[in-house]
Amino acid sequence: MKILVTGAAGFIGFFTAKQLLERGETVIGLDNFNDYYDVSLKNARAGILDAYENFSMVRIDLADRAAMDTLFAKEKFDKVVHLAAQAGVRYSIENPHAYIDSNIVGTLHILEGCRHNGVEHLVYASSSSVYGANTAMPFSVHQNVDHPLALYGATKKANELMAHTYSNLYGLPTTGLRFFTVYGPFGRPDMALFMFTKNIIEGKPIDVFNYGHHRRDFTYIDDIVEGVIHTMDHTATPNEDWDAADPDPGTSMAPYRLYNIGNQQPVELMRYIEVIEECVGKKAEKNLLPLQPGDVPDTWADTEALSNDVGYAPSTPIEVGVKNFVDWYLEFYKDQLRESA
Repeated sequence: MKILVTGAAGFIGFFTAKQLLERGETVIGLDNFNDYYDVSLKNARAGILDAYENFSMVRIDLADRAAMDTLFAKEKFDKVVHLAAQAGVRYSIENPHAYIDSNIVGTLHILEGCRHNGVEHLVYASSSSVYGANTAMPFSVHQNVDHPLALYGATKKANELMAHTYSNLYGLPTTGLRFFTVYGPFGRPDMALFMFTKNIIEGKPIDVFNYGHHRRDFTYIDDIVEGVIHTMDHTATPNEDWDAADPDPGTSMAPYRLYNIGNQQPVELMRYIEVIEECVGKKAEKNLLPLQPGDVPDTWADTEALSNDVGYAPSTPIEVGVKNFVDWYLEFYKDQLRESA
C-alpha cells in the first residue's frame, strides 16, 4: 500500500511511519518542521526514516490548500494516517490561532484530499483532552464530550465531528483515536517525562502541578503504534445497530468509529516521578504548584472497544517505558551532557 503519514517528523508519526516501512509499505511522510519545539529532534527522526528506500518526506504545511490538493492528486494514497497537529493544551491558551490553522483548516484539507482521491480509510489523531470536564472514570467513547476545558481539546472534538460529516456525506471510512499521554524515546520536549528527566539530570527543580495529585494513563509509544496500525488495517464500518433515538457517540450509521487508545492503568504523578528518579539515579527537587488552567486532574482510558475490534493489548509498564526513555535521552544528548559536566 501507499500510505500518507502526516506529522512523520513528530513523535507518534515517526514511530508509526517506521513500523509501516518495516512491514514493507510505501510511506509518504508529511511535516512542516515548525519550531514549536527543537527542530533538531524532528530532523533526527526524519533522518532515520530517510534511510528507508520506500520512504519519502514532503515539507508541506497542512494549511496550504493548493499544496495539499496537489499532493493527494499526485500520490493517490491507499490510506491516510493523520497525526500532524498543533499539540499542547497550555500552548493553545497562549497561541489559539495556531490550533485553528493546523487542527481545523489542516484537517479539512486532509478530509477533502481523501474524499476526492479514493482513500480507503482515514485514521486520525484525537485526544483524551476531549473529555474535558467529564469526571466519570474510566473515560469511555460512549460518553458525551461537549465540555472541553481548553481550545486544544475543542479542536480535537471538532475534528471528530468533521470526520463524521465526511463519513456520512461521502462514505469515507474514518477512525479517530483518542490518545492518552503518550511517552517514550524521541518524545516531545514539552512533555513531562522529557522536562522532568532533563531537569533532574541537570540538578534543576521540576514543576509539579496540582501538587502531584494528578493521575495519568501513561501509554508507551510501542503500544500506541501497535494500536494505530491495527486500526488502520481495520477499516471503519457502519454500526448496524446504531439508534438515532439513542445515539452512541462512539459509532454511527456511517462508516465512522472512535476509540480510546491508552494503557488502562492510570498512575499517580508522584509515582511516575519516583520511577524517573530511580532510572536517572538522582532525586528531584519538586516545586509543588496548583492545577494549571485547561488541565484535568485525572485520565483513564476505557479501551474495551479497541481491544474487541482490533485486538489492542498494551503491555509496557511505566518501569520499562521510562527506563527506555532515560536510556535514549542519555545516549541522544551525551555530547551536551558531557560538555555541561
